[in-house]
Amino acid sequence: MTATPLTATPRWEGEAPVGSPASRECAASPAWRKPRPPLEEAAGALKLEIVARAKALGFDSCRIAASAPPRHSEEFRAWLREGAAGEMEWLSRGEEKRCDPQKVLPGVRSVIVVAQNYWQGEPTANPATAASGRIARYAWGEDYHEVMLRKLERLDEFLCERGGTQKCYVDTGPILERDHAAEAGIGWYGKSTMLIDPKLGTWFFLAEILTTLELSADEPQPSRCGTCVRCITACPTGAITANHRLDARRCISYLTIELKGSIPLELRPLIGDRIYGCDECLDACPWNRFASVSRETAFAAGPATRMPLRDHLALDDAQFRALFRRSPIKRIKRRGFLRNVCVALGNVGNRADLPALRRAAFDPEPLIAEHATWAIDRILDRSALPRSEPPVSGAKS
Repeated sequence: MTATPLTATPRWEGEAPVGSPASRECAASPAWRKPRPPLEEAAGALKLEIVARAKALGFDSCRIAASAPPRHSEEFRAWLREGAAGEMEWLSRGEEKRCDPQKVLPGVRSVIVVAQNYWQGEPTANPATAASGRIARYAWGEDYHEVMLRKLERLDEFLCERGGTQKCYVDTGPILERDHAAEAGIGWYGKSTMLIDPKLGTWFFLAEILTTLELSADEPQPSRCGTCVRCITACPTGAITANHRLDARRCISYLTIELKGSIPLELRPLIGDRIYGCDECLDACPWNRFASVSRETAFAAGPATRMPLRDHLALDDAQFRALFRRSPIKRIKRRGFLRNVCVALGNVGNRADLPALRRAAFDPEPLIAEHATWAIDRILDRSALPRSEPPVSGAKS
């Protein structure tokens, strides 16, 4: 089996520096470090306590992998060489560390992997008559990096007391997290490259603690995808090029989140009304029929998920930062988000959206202006409207 290290929904760019909100190191002082329990029974009891504490903190799964090099290291290297990572240069910068946990934390013996369900059920109907854009479910509520890191820090403190030295990551560190998660048995690799668990489906976040404590590893899960290829056929842009092969350059999550510049013209119509990420390959997975609503209220949908598309175009920088202050959407900044909104309006908007788009066509940010102009042309083509209408009042000429 081959698998790319990239999720179908890219979520975080680069590696979080030590002390940042999305990573944490703990170096236990030798003066108070407790010796590692010599007996197998004590190690087993420690593992049981780690799992129990993780569940009490709200994680839905906690399993252990050995600190071996990731199973798909060579496939990852080949994937990078093919250029399939697009502009995500941070993946190449951390290539050696991602392929060797010892280069991330010298002396690491175990990888503790936790999963947290973020499924919020089906979206409620929007009573607004204006079109609203689709946001990937993982970004409906608060930023999961911060929510999960707070819980990891509690586990980290406990492990420090037991004599461990740790590094904690929530989708930020230079590790191939899904390889470690698959080895630990959190789930198996689906053909979309996403992990699947029979109880959680595909709707879960991953986080890891690399530790110098030696814990017994759990068994991986067998693949249960069989001949199903629904995730592959569901992809709007054909980004899943084969079983377990993802070309990020065509992935809507990459295009709306990781790509910093102009979205390729030929791919814009395929994005539809998606303004941050894409859930198509996840929605298509039949294992999600067993998914249940998350216990974590921080992941509940916020008001921004129901805003009409054209209303987003009125946001200035301060308003954008205030609206998405606690959301992962803040990382693509106003320029990236309004770029996406313009593309969505070009695909699903109507003549009522033209005034907002015409104002956006004169936005000081060239990226927004260019995509707004494209959207105007698309709506005019669909509506058979004349292109000579004057600009809205107050627009720059």
